Amino acid sequence: NRKGIIAACLYFACKNCKEEILSMNQLHKVAEKYREMRRYDAKITKWGTNLGIRIPKDLVKKYNLKEKGELAFIPEKNRILLIPKKKKK
Repeated sequence: NRKGIIAACLYFACKNCKEEILSMNQLHKVAEKYREMRRYDAKITKWGTNLGIRIPKDLVKKYNLKEKGELAFIPEKNRILLIPKKKKK
């Protein structure tokens, strides 16, 4: 077995199959670190009587968002999910 470090977590790897073994706690830490690295931040600004956010260019491209397109807001316990709505044909 060899040892390595992923996102500040010690893990073990099999010499034969190269599979890396982490505990569930370590796996959660790695997943959280990955989410932090992929996170985009936006400031909330006032637009007339409403509040608005600017969507980063990378996300606009990735999800093919268009001006006057629509997003569904899904409130959850500690966050709000934004889901691009598909145009009806």
